[in-house]
Amino acid sequence: MTYEGYTTFKTRQDGAVLTVTFDFGPVNVQGQEMLEDLTYLAMRLERDRDVKVVVFDSANPEIWVCHYDTNLLKDMSIEAVSRQDAKLLDLQSVLERISRLPQATIAKLEGVARGGGHEFALACDMRFAARGKFKFMQMEVGMGILPCGGGASRMARQAGLGRALEIILSARDFDADEAEAYGTINKALEPDEIGPYVDALAKRIALFPAESINACKQAVYESIDRPIDDALKAEAYWLYQATSKTPAIKRFAEADAQGMQFDIENQRNWNDLVVAVQDIN
Repeated sequence: MTYEGYTTFKTRQDGAVLTVTFDFGPVNVQGQEMLEDLTYLAMRLERDRDVKVVVFDSANPEIWVCHYDTNLLKDMSIEAVSRQDAKLLDLQSVLERISRLPQATIAKLEGVARGGGHEFALACDMRFAARGKFKFMQMEVGMGILPCGGGASRMARQAGLGRALEIILSARDFDADEAEAYGTINKALEPDEIGPYVDALAKRIALFPAESINACKQAVYESIDRPIDDALKAEAYWLYQATSKTPAIKRFAEADAQGMQFDIENQRNWNDLVVAVQDIN
């Protein structure tokens, strides 16, 4: 499956890792063109089990993804609607589709991400940011609206209630170290460290079964806001989705036959052992 023909980003595939590099001058604005490109990208990825990890980065040294194109908001109704008549915005729908991809998704943040750009980063599974280069902001309250690309919904899940409200209501820039402390990114890294770190993580994840990656993702997302009984049922459901489509049972049987789990050296070296068992298919 080829990934080409996009106008707002370029793609590069290295084995099971697909890198999507935004390059839509001058500021990678998040307009209709980018939403259409992301929709077509998602359509292909949803059917692809050869790509296991998607890394989103930017060709612009200052900006990862700019905010949502405000031209798309000027024609919004100034009349309040009922809750049942409220419909999802295109931005919400597209970013939710990105969040549900079967692949692991990583935002490699080496520039500014504000508004919808930051909401896109929140829709990715993991986020890593470069110190001195990354800033994020949710400026919507100052414009008279609210984060409307999943920011209000995902922010509290990432950062907790108080921090989410501080971020949203202050409408100020936060740097990489603040983002790490608040929990909106996984890790803040020096500019010369972020590339090797993300590359190594992506390549390691890409070693593992595609259906296991998907099952892990879906179980976490499905259970995060459910009562524990329902969450445990979700875990059990996705466990059997994984075992039905991966060599897990064969790997367990082989490990048992070789007495692997009772070997003290194996217990000391699981970091390498989990890679070695990928040869059992």
